[in-house]
Amino acid sequence: MNLQSDPKRWDPNPPEESNRWAIAKFGIGQPVLRTEDPRLVRGEGRFTDDVGMAGQAYAVMIRSRHAHGVIRAIDVAAARAMPGVLGVYTGAHLSAAGYGTFKCIVTFDNRDGSPMRKPARPALPTDKVRFVGDPIACVVAETLLQAKDAAEAVEVDIDPLPAVTNRRRRRARAPRSSMPMCPTISPSTITMATAPRWQRLFARAAHVTRLQLVNNRVVVNAMEPRAAVALYENERFTLYVPSQGVFGMRGNVAQVLGVEPAQVRVITGNIGGSFGMKATVYAEYVCALHAARVLGRPVKWTDERSTSFISDSHGRDHRVTAELALDADGHFLAVRLTSFGNMGAFLANVGPMPSTLNAVKNVQNVYRTPLIEVATKCVFTNTSHVSAYRGAGRPEGNYYMERLIDTAAAEMKIDRLELRRRNQIRPRQIPYKGRLWHDL
Repeated sequence: MNLQSDPKRWDPNPPEESNRWAIAKFGIGQPVLRTEDPRLVRGEGRFTDDVGMAGQAYAVMIRSRHAHGVIRAIDVAAARAMPGVLGVYTGAHLSAAGYGTFKCIVTFDNRDGSPMRKPARPALPTDKVRFVGDPIACVVAETLLQAKDAAEAVEVDIDPLPAVTNRRRRRARAPRSSMPMCPTISPSTITMATAPRWQRLFARAAHVTRLQLVNNRVVVNAMEPRAAVALYENERFTLYVPSQGVFGMRGNVAQVLGVEPAQVRVITGNIGGSFGMKATVYAEYVCALHAARVLGRPVKWTDERSTSFISDSHGRDHRVTAELALDADGHFLAVRLTSFGNMGAFLANVGPMPSTLNAVKNVQNVYRTPLIEVATKCVFTNTSHVSAYRGAGRPEGNYYMERLIDTAAAEMKIDRLELRRRNQIRPRQIPYKGRLWHDL
């Protein structure tokens, strides 16, 4: 019987003799019709770039072509004199306005107990550029073409410095004096045993599987690039922006602007894909809001595909040594992950979380794993920043475990499904809690 075509399936108040249809209405595996689809496929959606206001001006960003370098000077005189230009804003303007820096909300202590380093990150830098695409200045003009022409007239003098893009080669290739914004942080060591106990545990294992795994860096490439329309009226900011939650975005924007959340209004229509990337505030939003306040008129910014690849947050970029210890019967004894997480040029809102917390929470998967250790070194490099994307560490943790199981099954000559069955958590064992060493 085709439940989708049966009218009883959609009856909100079925008669008593048809109660089974009420149960089947939300049965597992049955399709649920999306009410928004007809409007979207007819082209009737309203995305941020669809927003247009009377007197609207247009913003264009100037970005670094160097991966690392000292900003010696930013000459905006020629750009300001060009037709239609209303303003050119740099990091000095934003600093003078009293705006704050972006915050990383994920906090860890390092393995030695010292606090994790969180270098300040303003919307526009005043000292250095730290990756290709780093925003340097913002031009606002009457039309988009005028803003683009003026942006090309902005002259930026940058003294290049050595750049590092590979986390494993960072220390070897760049002296600390040349990269003060690229320290190493080790924010996550989740363990249930001391090092000597770990050594004894792995030494007594009948078999140890070791893998070198790479989660390569990816761009988000959403259907709709990021965009923003900013207004400032009656001492209140309004921001039209694609977001993953207006309340979180409002809090982030208010924190950077240094105002109360009640002074900020965030409006999000259709999004065109977020996947974690559009969840937080970006430099372009701060620039548009600042320009709207200074000029007293709406300011619109829309990213383009080529620049979104270097201005949006990226995902993944983890290199992991994964180890699985098993007894002679194929029962799991312990899992250990030793990894590098590339943060990019600065800590994003939840930058350290995917390679640390979420990997810890998900590596166990559905298997009885008495002992787990995840030790992650998060490093800065001269690349676009890395943040949440499509699960933000959760798929990675599951991927590590499943790869370990498949490899261990082949090495021990045990059917891979049988190896999973032997170690799967049983219903009677839920809630399952990993045991300490002395419980083994």
